[in-house]
Amino acid sequence: MTKGNKEERTDMASVFDVAQYILDKLGRLTTWKLQKLCYYSQAWSLVWDDRPLFEERIEAWANGPVIPALYEKHRGKFYISSIDGDSEALDKTQMETVDAVLKAYGDKTSSWLSASTHRERPWKDARKRAGLAPGERGDSDIRLDDMAEYYEGLSAEGEEQ
Repeated sequence: MTKGNKEERTDMASVFDVAQYILDKLGRLTTWKLQKLCYYSQAWSLVWDDRPLFEERIEAWANGPVIPALYEKHRGKFYISSIDGDSEALDKTQMETVDAVLKAYGDKTSSWLSASTHRERPWKDARKRAGLAPGERGDSDIRLDDMAEYYEGLSAEGEEQ
């Protein structure tokens, strides 16, 4: 890898880097919306780039997918405009993926995004595996392979239309 050549980077960004990139693009957001946009960025990176965007765990909380490491950074806040991340840590492909996610989901409300994730199999399956009732607190992992399989199916459906 040539130092400074973002095109050839192979290291993974952190969820904080992804979150900062999203905040740089959209400005102040609710923490709930930021969580869902990071989740969808991870999901579509698995499909389009065939690799995770970040390594932090995603859990199936009652209000939808949550990245606990990110939650700990913004805990107690409703809105957030900055987080301890480096948007420059994303390579060109990662930026393009997040940009596509923001184009598709960026204008949606926090409530819409949460409702959407509640209808989708990765979140439902993680909660079912843990035996969690609707609204019950839990920390069951949403598996990357479940996300990749589900969103790949959505991608294939979109190509057929």
